Amino acid sequence: MDGFTVFMLAIVCIGLPVTLGIGGEMFKRWLKHKETMASALNAQTAEKAAQYAAHTERLEQRVRVLERLATDRGIGVADEIERLRDERPFN
Repeated sequence: MDGFTVFMLAIVCIGLPVTLGIGGEMFKRWLKHKETMASALNAQTAEKAAQYAAHTERLEQRVRVLERLATDRGIGVADEIERLRDERPFN
């Protein structure tokens, strides 16, 4: 075997496994980081969803009150509008 063949054999037998080992560790750390970031994002998303649900519930309650006011006094409001329309001064 000549010197170049021994050198290439050493690169393949020693350098390649070392490089793959370091690369594998880097990939594991990167993957762990991505998992941590995904967990943080999920927590933020769940918190926002809860806030939106609470806000939607408050708005639905307000709409129910407005609907009740409109339907309970619907006839009276219509009569009052007509009365105001009749009282409008003519120019």
